[in-house]
Amino acid sequence: MDERQLGSTGESVTAVGLGTWQIGGAWGDVPEEQGRDVVRAALDAGVTFLDTADVYGDGRSESLIADVLAEHDADPFVATKAGRRLDPHVADDYDLAHLREFVDRSRENLAVETLDLLQLHCPPTHVYYRPETFDALETLVDEDRIAHYGVSVERVEEGLKAIEYPGVESVQIIFNPFRQRPAEHFLDRAADENVGVIVRVPYASGLLTGALSADDEFPENDHRNFNRDGEAFDVGETFAGVPFETGLEAVDELQSRAGVEDLASFTLRWILDHDAVTTVIPGTTTPAHVRSNVAAADRAAPTAEERAAVDAVYDEYVREHVHHRW
Repeated sequence: MDERQLGSTGESVTAVGLGTWQIGGAWGDVPEEQGRDVVRAALDAGVTFLDTADVYGDGRSESLIADVLAEHDADPFVATKAGRRLDPHVADDYDLAHLREFVDRSRENLAVETLDLLQLHCPPTHVYYRPETFDALETLVDEDRIAHYGVSVERVEEGLKAIEYPGVESVQIIFNPFRQRPAEHFLDRAADENVGVIVRVPYASGLLTGALSADDEFPENDHRNFNRDGEAFDVGETFAGVPFETGLEAVDELQSRAGVEDLASFTLRWILDHDAVTTVIPGTTTPAHVRSNVAAADRAAPTAEERAAVDAVYDEYVREHVHHRW
């Protein structure tokens, strides 16, 4: 699988990585051994980038990764996140004391001395206007608690502000055929600044796999049930902010116009066709899906006609719901 440079970190990572929110929590019940099997499948398929967070299952996702790495010969680049443990979740508490506490907990969960990459976890917008937060991250680098740092953002404008800080080496952002604004305003700027781009929520919470239907019912502890209107966190994290029924209509139209049968692999390849993207991190709860995600990297690039179909469906069905917000 193709590898790409992760900004200025000096690290190269596979174009398709693994997101581990699903095996941590908020996607229904996933047995721990099943979660480990997902990580094993990714490593066995050659994936060299794993993304997690300290709040995925209250550290469960980080610990499952550590379990597998203890038994496996692979040495992937592991990115985690911090900040969402704050209660209340306020900008002023993104300070050295809290971040050091969160980092030390993640180091313990992941069983490492130094975290490969720490990302601020979708903090309040005001954090990006607090130089002292980024000074704190520099201190954590100096203390060898973290090797690199970046941010995970909700909005394009947050990403643009973040990369004004020279120490920010990566930005994680939602980008897919139903969330296209980053291509318009952010990707080229990130490339110019040599900042790695990590794409999350590539499937829009399953919409862009083509496997969902109006009859689907999601478990009570699945965010696709409890966060449709943003009750728990930013609504843009659930179905990429697209109303579920509208998203289903858009998926049907996209498959018809583009003539795409395997929408999931097409979606990943569409994302990777943007050169500024370093890696895309689809999550899953099954090893089989891990393998199909990895295979998507070798799919032929979208044709001009397919790209035009994506843009047309976005303009007609999706743009009004998401483009002005994220």
